[in-house]
Amino acid sequence: MSQNELDELLARIRSCRHCEEELPLGANPVLKVKTGAQILIVGQAPGVRVHESSIPWNDPSGDRLRTWLGMGKSEFYDESRVAIVPMGFCYPGRAQSGDLPPRKECEELWKEPLREFLEPIPLTLLIGQYAQASYLKSRRKKNLTETVRSFHEYLPQYFPLPHPSPRNTLWLKKNSWFEEMVLPALRRELFLVLENQK
Repeated sequence: MSQNELDELLARIRSCRHCEEELPLGANPVLKVKTGAQILIVGQAPGVRVHESSIPWNDPSGDRLRTWLGMGKSEFYDESRVAIVPMGFCYPGRAQSGDLPPRKECEELWKEPLREFLEPIPLTLLIGQYAQASYLKSRRKKNLTETVRSFHEYLPQYFPLPHPSPRNTLWLKKNSWFEEMVLPALRRELFLVLENQK
């Protein structure tokens, strides 16, 4: 598929107002995709700061994610290398603890049209339980912790990760194996994929 066809699809997605009446800040679909990208990042949904700036992962969660990946902002936002497609494209609103789950309409309306552009991407990072449920389905373990711990079972196509939100700092402290074992493997996979692109 051509970049022009992808650009037309992205224009349709960014003009989508299907859920606008249900969204506290209105509709502002945020995603970044370009043909030829080698890494796909699938997160949950934009937060308030991302909604306001229209820049994905433009918040403390994004800062932590880039640290995990060993990437600076210029590499992270290089659309020719990294595609960013959350489960929900718009800010869903607040829950009692954190944000509401991503709305399901985005997946229902746009997953199939995007698939032909995304499927050639060699490595997909599945950040959080919603992305893992959508992509891994019955291959998931009993919880996110066990799914992330078993990351090697999903390679080379998928790499499951916890959400890098500051709210997960306690989880990171309780699961020291993540930084000791998972992050080095993650950076190794990223290096292999991106080096093959050169």
